Amino acid sequence: MVMALKRKPVTGMKDILPGEMEIRDYVISLIKETYRTFGFSSIETPCVEHIENLCSKQGGDNEKLIFKILKRGEKLKLAEAKEEADLVDGGLRYDLTVPLSRYYANHSNELPAPFKALQMGNVWRADRPQRGRFRQFMQCDIDILGEPSNLAEIELILATTALLGKLDFKNFTIRINDRRFLKAMAAYSGFAEEDYDNVFITLDKMDKIGLEGVAAELKENGYAEESVEKYLQLFKEITNDVAGVRSCKERLKGFLPAEAADSLERIITSVESAKEAEFRMFFDPTLVRGMSYYTGTIFEISMDEFGGSVGGGGRYDKMIGKFTGQDTPAVGFSIGFERIVMLLMERGYKVPTSKEKKAFLIEKNMPQEGMLKVLALAKKERENGRQVMIVNMKKNKKFQKEQLAEQGYTEITECYRDSVDSL
Repeated sequence: MVMALKRKPVTGMKDILPGEMEIRDYVISLIKETYRTFGFSSIETPCVEHIENLCSKQGGDNEKLIFKILKRGEKLKLAEAKEEADLVDGGLRYDLTVPLSRYYANHSNELPAPFKALQMGNVWRADRPQRGRFRQFMQCDIDILGEPSNLAEIELILATTALLGKLDFKNFTIRINDRRFLKAMAAYSGFAEEDYDNVFITLDKMDKIGLEGVAAELKENGYAEESVEKYLQLFKEITNDVAGVRSCKERLKGFLPAEAADSLERIITSVESAKEAEFRMFFDPTLVRGMSYYTGTIFEISMDEFGGSVGGGGRYDKMIGKFTGQDTPAVGFSIGFERIVMLLMERGYKVPTSKEKKAFLIEKNMPQEGMLKVLALAKKERENGRQVMIVNMKKNKKFQKEQLAEQGYTEITECYRDSVDSL
C-alpha cells in the first residue's frame, strides 16, 4: 500500500491563499515606497548564515531556536563526528540584523556613510507556534549604519509610524527607553553589575505579573529586600513623559550619563513635533527588549487590538565591530510584518486599487474567430490599465459570477458565439 503524501505544511509554516497574498503584496509595495521617501535603499542577504555568526551570543534566546544545516557532500562524515561542529556549518537566519552586520562589514567601502538600509525577507525560528507567531515569517527592517547621533532614531521612528498611518493604524503607542537607563536604575538601587541581566529578565515581565509580581520574583531570587524596594519605588514615581526622563537625569546623577537623558528627551520631543501619523509616544523605563546586542536607545510599537508588540528595535553600536574589529554606530527598527498582515485581515482590510478588474466569461466551444475577438478586447482593456481575466463559462454561471465578484471583478461580460461581434 502506497502511503499518501502529507497535504498540510510543516508545523509552524503556512500556505498563503490569494486573498492574503494580495494584502501582503500591497503592504510590501507600500513599505518600499514609503521607506524610499525617507532615503532607504533595498538590499538582500542570503537566508543561510555561517553558524559561527548565528551563535555569536548576539541574538539572545533566538540562538536556541536556530534551524541548523548539516555539512554537504564529502564534508559530512556522520560516522566520524564527535561533536556538533563536525556536522554543522550553517543555519537559517533567525533575524535580519546579524546578516546585515556581516553584509556591512563585507561591503562598507562600497556603501555611502551613513548607510540607510531596507531589508525584507523570511527568517526561521524553531519556536512554539501561536497567534501571530510562526516558524517561518517575513521580517521588515530599516537600519541606519554609521550615524552616531539621535537623528538616526528620530528618522527610524518617523518612517515606521508614517508607514503604519498609511495602513490606517491609529492611536498605537511607541514605547521608548535606553539600556543606559536600565543599568543606571539597577546600579542606583544597589544591584551588582553581574546581576543586571537577571534583574532585567524579571523586570521584562512587568506587563504580565505587575509591580508586586516583579518584587516577589526578585526577592525569591535572593536579592536584598532594600535593593528591591528602592528599585521598584523608582518605577512607582517616574512618569511616562519628558518630565519622567528629566526626573531620572536628576535622581540618577552619578549613575546615568547626562547625554543619555538629553538624547532621549530630544528624540521624544522631535518625533512628537514632526510625526505624520496619529500615535502616542511615551518613556517606558520598564522596557527591556531581549537582544543582548542593544547598547543604547530601544523602542517598541504596541497596539491594543493585538495585545502586544508589533515591532521594535534599538541601537547596536558594538555588533559590526565583532566582524571588523572597529565599532560602527548602528540603529534599526523592525515591524512585525506577519502580525500587521494578520490585523489587517481580521479587520477585513481591502487593498486600495485604482485599476478596475474585468472578466470575460466565454461560452463553451467558442469558435476560433470569436476567441480571437475576445483576446483582442482583453488586450485593449489591459492597455487601458485594467486587470482582465478570461475564463470558460461554467454550468453554474451564477455561482461563478459570485466568486469573481468576491475577487474584485466589478465588470463581468458574458461572451456568446452569436453576440461576440457586438461586444
